[in-house]
Order: sequence, then structure tokens, then C-alpha cells
Amino acid sequence: MDERPETELISIPATPRVSTPEILTPSGQRSPRPATKSSSAAWTPTSFISPRFLSPIGTPMKRVLVNMKGYLEEVGHLTKLNPQDAWLPITESRNGNAHYAAFHNLNAGVGFQALVLPVAFAFLGWSWGILSLTIAYIWQLYTLWILVQLHEAVPGKRYNRYVELAQAAFGERLGVWLALFPTVYLSAGTATALILIGGETMKLFFQIVCGPLCASNPLTTVEWYLVFTSLCIVLSQLPNLNSIAGLSLIGAVTAITYSTMVWVLSVSQPRPATISYEPLSMPSLSGSVFSVLNALGIVAFAFRGHNLVLEIQSTMPSTFKHPAHVPMWRGAKVSYFFIALCIFPISIGGFWAYGNLMPSGGMLAALYEFHIHDIPRGLLAMAFLLVVFSCLSSFQIYSMPAFDSFEAGYTSRTNKPCSIWVRSGFRVFFGFVSFFIGVALPFLSSLAGLLGGLTLPVTFAYPCFMWVLIKKPTKYSFNWYFHWGLGWLGVAFSLAFSIGGIWSMVTQGLKLKFFSPN
Repeated sequence: MDERPETELISIPATPRVSTPEILTPSGQRSPRPATKSSSAAWTPTSFISPRFLSPIGTPMKRVLVNMKGYLEEVGHLTKLNPQDAWLPITESRNGNAHYAAFHNLNAGVGFQALVLPVAFAFLGWSWGILSLTIAYIWQLYTLWILVQLHEAVPGKRYNRYVELAQAAFGERLGVWLALFPTVYLSAGTATALILIGGETMKLFFQIVCGPLCASNPLTTVEWYLVFTSLCIVLSQLPNLNSIAGLSLIGAVTAITYSTMVWVLSVSQPRPATISYEPLSMPSLSGSVFSVLNALGIVAFAFRGHNLVLEIQSTMPSTFKHPAHVPMWRGAKVSYFFIALCIFPISIGGFWAYGNLMPSGGMLAALYEFHIHDIPRGLLAMAFLLVVFSCLSSFQIYSMPAFDSFEAGYTSRTNKPCSIWVRSGFRVFFGFVSFFIGVALPFLSSLAGLLGGLTLPVTFAYPCFMWVLIKKPTKYSFNWYFHWGLGWLGVAFSLAFSIGGIWSMVTQGLKLKFFSPN
């Protein structure tokens, strides 16, 4: 009997689709799919086609069953796995669930950006401020649903990262050009903004706690940035996205708590005597227009977590019977309910309390400036400390796509996982690069507007285009027109808001240079 067919068939099951052993992953966690026989979640319609089952069957029957397994993979009953995913921090562990999804989305969606929203209201006023915030919330919630549905839109394929979905929709090269820069820029920009607000808050917390006792030789603002960055780098040594679920829970709880505390403390105190709710205007018409555009960019920046949706969903197991989009959407709905309970009260309550006297630093700066002597020192210090904890947690989840990109480049070149020293080196490098950017651009409200403008397509435009290009609705139908129109409207807003953010950064830089008393 010819042994050649038998040899070929024995080699077929040992394909790269088998889960990488634990000893080959940097953190010792099994990935991308647990290989437990008793787990019902790992069952697939072809799980019975195994070498042990095939061993007593003759060669022709083996060939038929193996071919059937390949066919079922092609039509989507099995998901083809990339062995490199077992080495990368986003897909290294697939033990996520709806609770983890809620924690991560809350940690990414509620944070320091909500504290800057009253600054936007100072330029927009009551009507346009509430209207723009409501439209942005509904719009980004719809595009979030689109991304959740597109995660496994193609049978047998999981788009684990935003860039992968962009490549599937726009093409290999164009998808990278369109999505890679804004997603990496969003990770680095958000990390920079977190260092700014975290360092400033640590400085204010220290001043509140110590009072006049620590006024002799205090740390400078840059030194507080460095302290906060060092803490972020220490926490960033956690290996993968699932491993920071506890940090995301802490970040979500602290963000909800301090958001509520800040607006409640603000509205409970007497308002300033010179308060006004008229939108701030600039000496020139062009200045007023650019200020409004920058304010709208701040509103857009408040909803900048869509570059993490696919990554969070990729940490969940997915089977034919139990697709990952079900628990992901369940967790997302819960998280965005709490996000709405945070951003709307803090925007409306903050503008009611301070009007157009709102400092450019946001609610924390206003609370410290107007009510430092009215609010009990312990209560004020607790609010500032909660902000620090929230920023430390948010830094981890927003930095994870950047860590994943660094390690993907390394593993592609070396064909082996990163050692613990290489992984730590990447994270230290990213932390200090964000620190140096923060020192060079210390204008939080302007940076928020520019970030919102440049990364707006990731949240508001690209998902609409992806839906049309992947789902292919009937041409010239309402669905087709709606998504194309919504996408191009997002692109137009992105250009306008970016110009407003650049103008605001330039003007604030000139003020700091020519009008600073120092």
C-alpha cells in the first residue's frame, strides 16, 4: 500500500490554526482559542474531525472529512486563526466577556475629556452646546454598533484591530494609510493629554493636602508630569488587554465618582457674581469661527474610544453558536448608559455653575480657582485623587494599541514573541515619548480640539464607509445614501475642527510666549 497519501493526511491537522502552547506566549496564557475539550464555548461543527477520531478510518474517508473541514472553514463555520495573534497583547488572551467589555468601554469613554466639555459650552452657548453634544452622542453610538457588527462580517474571519477592518474595506495599502495614522495618533495624543491632566491634578492634590507646609520647595509642573509618567510605565507592564480588566474597572468607578462629585460640588456652591452665559467672542470674525470649530472639536474628542472597540471585542471567544458581538454589544450598551449619565450632567452643570468664566483647563481648574476655600479640603482632595486614579487606568487601555503595533512589527521581523525585556522597552519608550510631547505642547483644551478634529473620522466617518464597502447595500438606496452622506459629513467636520484646533494652539502658544509675566 502506498504510504504517500497517509503522510500527507497526517500533516494536514498540524496547521498553524492550532492554538499556540502556553510556553510560547510572553505571559504564559493560552491563545488564541483555549484548547480545552470540556469547554462548550470552544465547540464547532467540525470539532469531531480530529486525528484521534480519524485514526481508525481508512485513507479515503480521512480525505473526505478533512476536505469537508476545509470547506466549512471557508464558508465561515470555523474562524481561521493567525498564530502571530498569540504573541500580541490585544489577542494574547481570549477570555473576555460582557463584563470586561463594559469595564473597558467605560474606562475609555468616561474620563478627563468630560471635564473639558464645559469649555466648549463657553464658546457654543446653551442651545448649540446641548444640540452638538446630543448629536455627537447618538452618532457615535450608531457607529459603535456598526463596528461591533463588522467584527465578524466576513465568514471565517475576525477583524481584531481597527486597521485590519480598514484594510478589508478600503484595500491593503489605502486602509493602512487611512487608519494607521489616526489610530496611533489617537493613542499617543490621548496618552499625552492624560499625562497633562494627571500631572496637573497630582500637583493640585499635593497642594491641597500639604497646604502651606509644602510651599517652600514644591515640584514644578514638568516634574509632576514625570512622576505621573513613571507611574503609568510601571502599570503598563501588565501583559495584555484582558489583564488590565481590573484596572479598567477601577478607572470606570473612579471616573463615574469624580464626574458626579465635580458637578455636584460646582452647582451646590454660589455662582460667581460676574457670570454670563453669552458665548465668548473673539475680536475678529475669523477668530470667533475658529474658536467655535475648536469647541466642536472638544465635543468630538469626548467620544474618541472607537479605535478600541474591535480590540476589546477580539479578547472574547467566538463560536458559530456564540458569536462575540452578542456579549460585546451587551457590555457596550451598559457602559454608554453610564457615559451619558456622566457627560451630560457635567457639561450642563459645569456651564451653569461657571458660564463663560470657565477656565481653559476645565472643571478641575474652575473648582480649584473659585471654590478652594468654600469646599472642605478633604472632599476636594478626594475628587482630585480619583481623577489621578482614572487617568492612570485610562492610560493603559489607550496605550494598548500602540504597544500592539510595536510588538507586531517586532514579531513579524523575528518570527518569535517579544521577550519580557523587549516588551518592557517598548512600553517605557512610548511612555517617555508621550511625556516629551506633553512638555512641548502643554495646552490641554487646544490639544483636545485638535485631537478631536484629526481623529474624528475614526469615530464618525470610517465606520459608515466600511459598512457600505463590506455589507454592500443596494446602490442608490436610502441605506446607501445615508451611510455615504454620514461618512462625508464626518470628513468635512474633521477638516474644519482640525483647523480650529491648530488655530487655538497657535494663539495660546503666542499668548504664552509674549504675554506671560515670567
